[in-house]
Amino acid sequence: MTAALVLLGVPDETRQSLCRRMIVEAHAAHRYFRRFGRSHALWGDGSLMSCALKRTVPPEPGFSDSQYCGCMEMVLHELSTWRTARQVTHGRS
Repeated sequence: MTAALVLLGVPDETRQSLCRRMIVEAHAAHRYFRRFGRSHALWGDGSLMSCALKRTVPPEPGFSDSQYCGCMEMVLHELSTWRTARQVTHGRS
């Protein structure tokens, strides 16, 4: 939800690239946390929420806001796409 709120606060044309970037940064932070036992200074502890909280988070408008719903949908879609791509890359199906 926090990632969707961050996306809500940026222009439409930058949302998808920002969403993908946050997912990649959260994954990198997760690997950093596993290796060093502490959060990454810029990207957090490896969760998408901690990565999103490093950015400006507007107030939650609720699900009656169609823009917010679209941002939630984008986060879920991009997470699913990222996971599928990683499975294919690592030989898992």
